[in-house]
Amino acid sequence: MRRGGVQLKKIVYRGMIGLLNSRRLGYFIHKMSRTRFSKWLIPIYVKLFNIQTNELDLKLKEFTSLEAFFVRKLKSGSRSVKGRGSDIVSPVDAKLEQFGEIDDTLIKVKGIRYSIEDLLQDKEMIARYRHGVFLVLYLSPRDYHRIHAPVDAVIGKQYELGGKSTPVNKLGMTLGKSPLSTNYRIVSELRQEDGMFMALVKVGAMWVNTIELTHPTLNLEKGEEVGFFSFGSTVVLLFEKGKVSLSPGLERQASIKAGEPLVRKRNSEDKDSSFEE
Repeated sequence: MRRGGVQLKKIVYRGMIGLLNSRRLGYFIHKMSRTRFSKWLIPIYVKLFNIQTNELDLKLKEFTSLEAFFVRKLKSGSRSVKGRGSDIVSPVDAKLEQFGEIDDTLIKVKGIRYSIEDLLQDKEMIARYRHGVFLVLYLSPRDYHRIHAPVDAVIGKQYELGGKSTPVNKLGMTLGKSPLSTNYRIVSELRQEDGMFMALVKVGAMWVNTIELTHPTLNLEKGEEVGFFSFGSTVVLLFEKGKVSLSPGLERQASIKAGEPLVRKRNSEDKDSSFEE
């Protein structure tokens, strides 16, 4: 009965999303969020999602539209890099939704199994991260949506995948049809000076399905801005097997800000990966 109930929920949910997730409606919402009229919705949005305004680089009345507020910048120094020099920091403000070891090529999020083959669609990268480690970071509508470099690195590969997106919130991840590997996304592979690789997968969300890249070069400095999301979104990070362990004190569902330590490189003596289920 329970399995049948879950299946029924999935059918109903996916049917509703299919009806609502039209390009025409998405275009209308995106266009409306850019109008001068939409700026009057900003105080309501702030109150609805309990957004802290003390870090904003502008006063609320200075934002020209709801979209301008959504992709807001913060005061200089608000997201400074913390931790040790070798730490890999969070690229975004988010909730650490899930982490674990990659089971061959499979990762499990909210009971749904995803293949990194579908997520990446690149044979070389699939082989590199097989049996490695994954982390999923969920950005809610209240979060700061600018993306920052998690390490000093060079962008090796960068490409787009997917098309129309579905929600990546709790319901979307639980009842949706594999949003991480079907939504519009931009895959970036970063290579550090010591030869370590990591994949940074930026996943778009329903309706305002936009990911903007703002960094002008392939050379990244840890903590600097590299892009932003327009609307809710998710980031998936992939690491090679045995290369990293979770930063002390971090747990599933923990809130983390851009620039705060997320994982650290493992020493050869380290035996516990800290990513066990």
